Amino acid sequence: MEFPQWVVDRVIARQGVLHPYAWFDASKTAFVVIDLQNYFTQPGYQGECAASRVTFGAVNRLAKALREAGGCVIWIQTSSDGAEEFWSHHHAHMLTPERSARRLKELSSGHEGFAIAADLQVQPEDARVVKRCYSALTPGSSPLQEELKARGINTLLIGGTVTNVCCESTARDAMAMNYVTVMVEDALSAVTPAEHEHSLQQWMLFFGDVLRADEAIERLRPGRT
Repeated sequence: MEFPQWVVDRVIARQGVLHPYAWFDASKTAFVVIDLQNYFTQPGYQGECAASRVTFGAVNRLAKALREAGGCVIWIQTSSDGAEEFWSHHHAHMLTPERSARRLKELSSGHEGFAIAADLQVQPEDARVVKRCYSALTPGSSPLQEELKARGINTLLIGGTVTNVCCESTARDAMAMNYVTVMVEDALSAVTPAEHEHSLQQWMLFFGDVLRADEAIERLRPGRT
């Protein structure tokens, strides 16, 4: 995507360059792919983001390149198990009773909606992390932080759906926790183009970089320190 000139000008005024990272040490980099489950990607599910299916090629391409360079891929899946209790405010006040019941059913860990979409090329060596709320790094949401620490990760490439909710929530927490954090534009999707673009503009202005998958791949360096 092309950023408006006012965004470009403000970013350069703040940090001196538009894109601050010349390269990434692949051995310390994780591609964190958020919520590309049937519930969020496939027709007929309440949470469908139709645009997500267009991103599968970029997700698979970046995941393959990072594995080959010595990095890791982490697939994040949301589970609604027990959410009526641990996320009671959301289910009682932010959703209608009908939508709450459907979310609890279709995102439960035993439902097909929980599964990662079949067209995504998940490999046996990839990590899988289950989260309970929007951000995978909110305390108590998931063991993502422990997975990152165990692998010596300091750089996160963020993909998945939707851009302006779970992906941005996780990315903002990661940035605040001192990770180099990059939103991968064509590996992300939102319900509308405007939501996707506005989220990435805000991210670029204050939080981190935005690259396309091929731009991220070009910056990967195996084991560089």
